[in-house]
Amino acid sequence: MVLQTQLGHTNFAQKRQLVTLIKSREVTLGGYIKTKIYGMLNCKSGKRMRVENRVFFADEQEAINAGYRPCAHCMPGAYKQWKAVQAAKQQQQ
Repeated sequence: MVLQTQLGHTNFAQKRQLVTLIKSREVTLGGYIKTKIYGMLNCKSGKRMRVENRVFFADEQEAINAGYRPCAHCMPGAYKQWKAVQAAKQQQQ
């Protein structure tokens, strides 16, 4: 997990480092710290968040291990699976 603010001191430096990480496939997903949601890097919802709230993941498993859930907009299949698991957990309690 990488916070965008850790990628450099300026906005330009952060974007340049992020492009490098994306090209090398070290980063494939983005996340929102406040709601703990992760999604595709090109998601419209994700592009609107503030820089200090952005986090990036190498893969889906890393995001899940960090306690994040899939985005309903850009990852509807994964979100439906997550929602079904949550509903099953609620019924067990």
